[in-house]
Amino acid sequence: MKLTVKPLKQKDAGRRLAAIDRVAADELDLSGGDFVRIEGQSGSAIARVWPGYPEDDGTGVVRIDGRLRQEANVGIDDRVELEKVDVKPADSVTVALPQRLGIRGNIEALIRRELGGQPVTPGQNVQLPLGFGFMGGQSQAVPLKIADTSPSGTVVVTDSTEIHVSEQPAEEIVEQAGSGAGAGGDGSPDVAYEDIGGLDEELEQVREMIELPMRHPELFKRLGIEPPKGVLLHGPPGTGKTLIAKAVANEIDASFHTISGPEIMSKYYGESEEQLRDVFEEASEEAPAVIFMDELDSIAPKREEAGGDVERRVVAQLLSLMDGLEARGQVVVIGATNRVDAIDPALRRGGRFDREIEVGVPDRDGRKEILQVHTRNMPLTDGIDLDEYAENTHGFVGADLESLAKESAMHALRRIRPNLDLESDEIEAEVLESIQVTENDFKEALKGIEPSALREVFVEVPDVTWADVGGLEDTKERLRETIQWPLEYPEVFDQLDMAAAKGVLMYGPPGTGKTLLAKAVANEADSNFISIKGPELLNKFVGESEKGVREVFSKARENAPTVVFFDEIDSIATERGRNQSDSGVSERVVSQLLTELDGLESLEDVVVIATTNRPDLIDSALLRPGRLDRHVHVPVPDEDARRKILDVHTRHKPLADDVDLDEIARRTENFVGADLEALAREAAMAASREFIGSVSPEDVGESVGNVRITMDHFEAALEEVVPSVTEDVRDQYEEIEKRFQQSDIEEEPDATAGPAFQ
Repeated sequence: MKLTVKPLKQKDAGRRLAAIDRVAADELDLSGGDFVRIEGQSGSAIARVWPGYPEDDGTGVVRIDGRLRQEANVGIDDRVELEKVDVKPADSVTVALPQRLGIRGNIEALIRRELGGQPVTPGQNVQLPLGFGFMGGQSQAVPLKIADTSPSGTVVVTDSTEIHVSEQPAEEIVEQAGSGAGAGGDGSPDVAYEDIGGLDEELEQVREMIELPMRHPELFKRLGIEPPKGVLLHGPPGTGKTLIAKAVANEIDASFHTISGPEIMSKYYGESEEQLRDVFEEASEEAPAVIFMDELDSIAPKREEAGGDVERRVVAQLLSLMDGLEARGQVVVIGATNRVDAIDPALRRGGRFDREIEVGVPDRDGRKEILQVHTRNMPLTDGIDLDEYAENTHGFVGADLESLAKESAMHALRRIRPNLDLESDEIEAEVLESIQVTENDFKEALKGIEPSALREVFVEVPDVTWADVGGLEDTKERLRETIQWPLEYPEVFDQLDMAAAKGVLMYGPPGTGKTLLAKAVANEADSNFISIKGPELLNKFVGESEKGVREVFSKARENAPTVVFFDEIDSIATERGRNQSDSGVSERVVSQLLTELDGLESLEDVVVIATTNRPDLIDSALLRPGRLDRHVHVPVPDEDARRKILDVHTRHKPLADDVDLDEIARRTENFVGADLEALAREAAMAASREFIGSVSPEDVGESVGNVRITMDHFEAALEEVVPSVTEDVRDQYEEIEKRFQQSDIEEEPDATAGPAFQ
């Protein structure tokens, strides 16, 4: 039966599996664990049958990884013949190890366990996942070579198979033609599509642009068009742009040529251009070829902004090479940059870089695929749930997730260091086999890694939940509706043709819990959190403050869903025309904020939360619908709310039986949340003062379990702590709330609201 080749899922790669469409498997009378021969046009490979994925049912698809595709000499979307074969159990297998492996002891048991159930053939290269790959300190699989098998031919390794280690190292055994990845020796990087996670759409676009013209040029001749000549990959650092270029070059079996900006630059006149020409000439001779230019912005900046004559000449040479009088033939140029707007615009037209593909920050499913790639060769314990880590790593790009996997492995390594003989060059196989990466290793590693896509503005999502916010039930409900619901129930908003609110302004007296609410909503919304303190955006140089605002919103869009939190927004968004002493910087910041919130570029899955205790100072245009369109008053708590706040702040305190929190709540009129926290702290200090004064220093350790906070301590605290809000201030905020509710909001708020704001 002929089936179409597709890439295997990331988690199953490297195990010589063939995931066959279940309908086709039934016709071929195949079940999981059987063996099949995959016949390509000029090669074959034997694989173990794996149950097909549900989405492939009835599609006539066989999914195999890059190593099997290379052995069978086939590419993705090629047709292959499948034939059921009988593979005998191996009596013995002789393996050749790399010359410098650095493992001693019973390595045979380790090899038998890792190769169990896999079909092996003499001359075949096998990647053995030894957890951390002690060869050269790399965290990858160790390459072995199958030197001999008994019986001869393809056999399957079982628990009773004897493993022998050849005295001859793997490097000295002559490779069989076509066996193993990268056997062509053409310098192609050994990266397959299964080594890339979370970039399925981007890979599909790159393949369409590069693989199709090289494999089937007749399609383009029939259409009467020139095949695409260049692809520009752009996106944040660490998202996988270089990896895509390597994988495509490897999969299409093309020669791979790289151009690094600093390498071709020369102090001699004309030499930089000559080196560029040499690369293109060499690629034309070895066609089909891929020329990869990493960090393209460093060698092809905008000519009008380029500092020197060399850069301008290099750009001109590149333009003529990419679209000059001479035909390029089967040479495709891939450029990669994270500063796409810095590249000369002449390079970005059709005929040069025909397609621009954004390689963005991965979503949750993409992060899970990337983690599966990087933990594929790791000895993980059963308790590790990659879904949980994919959920909790917002803003992490592929490079960050690779660091997470590597750092967790290093944590596991630190645990076994006492058992290592550091003076010896070799490691005991038993010690190696005992290493396991636990959930605690991952948690410890996660603490030390920041997401690089958000590094300049990232603030770790606070560990504050709604349970930590006492009272304020109406306020919490309005925040849930505005921020959580659009992210959790997008289908409801689509059905009702309703756009989510752009922003929320929380206002109220100091200490009522505005910042605490923002922290809680960021945690509960399970999204990225960017915190901006108003004054830190202001800069003495013209244009820098507005640039800061632009960068914040640009980062937020790239890493959506994101909550952008502006604390004390009145410091940067005051009424325009009021400040005459700051060279107009605050007015320009307000204008930039207005366009970001409701300009031509829409904010998808980005919500702005702003807090202030001076709502009368904020520019009225910022408060209209479509910008900060929900105005949430965070009031001075009433008696019931004060009781709940006291519960939060005394939750873990050792209270005596005579403490009556209801009585304290009744007596703390006009106390805000911060005052009640100070009250609980002062009562605890009074208790500690009394206790420490009554016992000797030697007895503190034995008696500390008996200390209690009594009602007398709270009485003393009530004399010390006074409410921070007066009746006048409270009335002013309630007046503003009424005005927000009644007015059209387009009208300018009265700047002279009362004596509290003078």
